[in-house]
Amino acid sequence: MTLVEAARAWVVEKYPYNRTHLLRTLEWIDTLAPAASEAVRLAALTHDMERAFPGPDQPMHADLNDPEYQRLHAERSARIVTAWLRAQHADETLVGEVARLIEAHEVGGWPDADLVQAADSLSFFDTNIDLFLEFVRTGRFSADVVRRKFTHGYERIRPEPLRALAAPLLPRSRRETGRAK
Repeated sequence: MTLVEAARAWVVEKYPYNRTHLLRTLEWIDTLAPAASEAVRLAALTHDMERAFPGPDQPMHADLNDPEYQRLHAERSARIVTAWLRAQHADETLVGEVARLIEAHEVGGWPDADLVQAADSLSFFDTNIDLFLEFVRTGRFSADVVRRKFTHGYERIRPEPLRALAAPLLPRSRRETGRAK
């Protein structure tokens, strides 16, 4: 079993709440960059794993768009994935590359990080619009906060050709957010 296959099994087992988003993020990587490195593939697949492990150090948020929350979320995910990779006896260079990519998955910053970030956003639009609309319906987040999350998810995609892939999804997300109130 490859490390990516083991990571996929770990995601499926430990993160049933939103594993589809993580699995779809890897599918986007494989579609957009079939020759992507193992580090990119692992980071894409595991970038949100901190949410699968509630604990006292888990960042909380009142605003989904808070950069401080996003930073803490990314750092905690990197710590959890790093520990898992080490338990799998992964090469330390690979562990470091994966951690660095996960830490940057909200903002990108260099080609591989931009790729992970874009795949995350594309997967978000593929898999999470209805989840976030339900957050509005149940009052967990306001329609304005969720609308800004959708807009941010689109605007943060740095490579313009990849942003164009998300463009058709943004109007539906905005329209449906207004209806979810």
